[in-house]
Amino acid sequence: MADHRNDVWGVGAFLVGVLAAFAVWLGSAGFIGEVLDDSLALGVGLTRAIVPVALIGIGIGLVMGGKDDDTDNDLDRLARVAVGSLATLIAATGLLHVFRGRPGLDDPIAEVGAAGGALGMAVGGVLHALADSAGAAVILLAVGVIGVIIVTGSSARTVGEFVAKSARMIPALFGRAFRGLFDDPTQGEQAADRRPEPVVPEPEPEVEPEPEVESEPAPKKRAKKAEPVAEAEQQSLPVPKAVGNWKLPPMSLLSRSEKREVDKQEVDKRGELLQYTLDQFGVPTTLLEPIVGPTVTRYVLELGEGVKVSKLESLRKDIAYAMASPDVRILAPIPGRRAIGVEVPNSDRQVIALGDILSSREASQATHPLEVAIGRDINGKNVMVNLATMPHVLIAGATGAGKSSCLNSLLTSILMRTTPEQVRMILIDPKRVEMGQYDKAPHLLTAPVTDPRQAANALAWAVREMERRYDLLHKVGFRDITGFNKAVDEGTVQPGLGEVDEHGEPLEYKRLPFMLVVVDELADLMMIAARDVEESIARIAQMARAVGIHLVIATQRPSVNVITGVIKANVPARLAFAVSSLTDSRVILDQPGAERLVGKGDLLMLGPSSSSPHRVQGCWVEEAEVRSIVKHWIDQAPDFTDDQSVGADTATGEATAATVPAGAPIPGAGGVTSTPPSLDITAAPPATDEDGDELLGQAMELVVETQLGSTSMLQRKLRVGFARAGRIMDLLEEAGVVGPSTGSKAREVLITPEELAARRGQG
Repeated sequence: MADHRNDVWGVGAFLVGVLAAFAVWLGSAGFIGEVLDDSLALGVGLTRAIVPVALIGIGIGLVMGGKDDDTDNDLDRLARVAVGSLATLIAATGLLHVFRGRPGLDDPIAEVGAAGGALGMAVGGVLHALADSAGAAVILLAVGVIGVIIVTGSSARTVGEFVAKSARMIPALFGRAFRGLFDDPTQGEQAADRRPEPVVPEPEPEVEPEPEVESEPAPKKRAKKAEPVAEAEQQSLPVPKAVGNWKLPPMSLLSRSEKREVDKQEVDKRGELLQYTLDQFGVPTTLLEPIVGPTVTRYVLELGEGVKVSKLESLRKDIAYAMASPDVRILAPIPGRRAIGVEVPNSDRQVIALGDILSSREASQATHPLEVAIGRDINGKNVMVNLATMPHVLIAGATGAGKSSCLNSLLTSILMRTTPEQVRMILIDPKRVEMGQYDKAPHLLTAPVTDPRQAANALAWAVREMERRYDLLHKVGFRDITGFNKAVDEGTVQPGLGEVDEHGEPLEYKRLPFMLVVVDELADLMMIAARDVEESIARIAQMARAVGIHLVIATQRPSVNVITGVIKANVPARLAFAVSSLTDSRVILDQPGAERLVGKGDLLMLGPSSSSPHRVQGCWVEEAEVRSIVKHWIDQAPDFTDDQSVGADTATGEATAATVPAGAPIPGAGGVTSTPPSLDITAAPPATDEDGDELLGQAMELVVETQLGSTSMLQRKLRVGFARAGRIMDLLEEAGVVGPSTGSKAREVLITPEELAARRGQG
């Protein structure tokens, strides 16, 4: 019998291991399986998941070594494995107890089993009481290492050499990734791929970053952190030859917010209160590690078996009452996790300064001119978004919720990271108070537009500029602005032989800067010129992405007659601030959530290809900081006269960008000039026909051909607003084509198609 002792013990251990596997992993094995699973849960907690593997391994080891005649060696090996495994088990259960909520003897078996069990409670509880969490973790890790050494029969020196050897392999495996993160961006592979070597401006490192470091009053560490924002951006901006003509504002112009330590005890206390409250309403939960954000804390909960998610959602007001909070937001479930999130506003909110975001690693890695700072999310990650990929943004929320702060952060990000040769802007501000601080900045194509009627004209001008750019891309054979600008940089796109501009000078292609159209209050525009505004926004949103024109629209009245179906369908990205009702949230996001926000910059960001909103605390920039940055740009363009205008050819839409003379202050000219052009951006559409409207001839043909003098017909056929269609009809009356108005009826047409042809033949 003694000869088969190892076989007997081995087979027994193997069978118990298989039975434990069925009980722990599959929840089967009947009554015996339930008893075995509960016993293991109470004893060793979560580590019971590896007990079947250990038992099966021990059984196989005993059977395979069963023929060994050296009984003493077998006993030594068994003793070593038993002692080492016990030490490892003690360490694992103790760590689970310390970091899984530290359940007590009076807690349910489910909570004890979700931590380290009775063994972990006995070990981890004592160590935590004596040495707190950090000290207990160090001691238990040491015990675990000793257990591994005993089981494997190795030595501490061997383990140390293995760790050192593994550590030495890390730089070789990840060296290129680390070099890409920390090396000078001007020498990185990404910069080299983006731009041909001949056009890399050599003076950049001397002109731009060095004064910034010298003028930075903060410690050197802060200066070095801010420096890559300007330097890395310049190396990837669309105008490498012209970047040296401008100096980006130093990061010292932006303030930083104070860092605050999280009161972990207070967070844990509120988490236990939340768990207790839910338990009182019959919703057992397991509290996982909370996530503390700048505005809210997200408590992560695992529901007990058989508890419906809808039951937790129905307790929202009860949770808010118990937590002494005005409201809470429930994520059921958290996207990508088998858990529920309960977001509770912090009693002490953290202010996120724009300087914090723009001096971060995320900002230094941003390469596109239209990447702007939004804020910091609940996980503590700085959020930079690329407006070019959105490609248009709708910002909505109640008064005082943070929309204007968001717009200021967005515009200041543009001013901090780009030059006027990279991004030009049209700012529409019917409220007359928000955008005035950006006046005279060379990035602006015109002074901030405050008259709603002029704003409609400015949007119509943007439509004509979009068409002009498409004409240019069609002529030179490029799909989008990126390909065209790259070809201009490389010198591979050239005008044909003998081509000249309107002044008889040799034709020269210029880069096209990105154009940003910002509307601060859409509701005011929709009240004055709803049809024209909606039509212009729809056309820009549908087509303008490829030619680098992007919209940012804000409103404090998120109703369906302001944010119409046409606008929502063509502006996919949304930033929703706090609103007063569920209806408003559905108008903005097509789902609830915004009515649970707490205001003062708290927002939900919904990307163009996502259905789950991302909660972010928007960043803040002081008005004095904005004025300092604008002054920095104005000082570099002292001769710039804000005449609110562009070249006449760009507004009429009759000439392509290739015919525009070099130096004209238009998108694509690559420069800023003080020469006043002939046409105002905010003026009504130009009249190229001597009779008063460029569409008069086309309208005359339509009316005579159809013999219908209808203003609504002209609106549909010519795609113009009611006011312009009525003006054209009045001009037709003056020309003797139609009779006077007869109320709501169509006007009488006074000439025939033959008479019109004869009139034109005489002309």
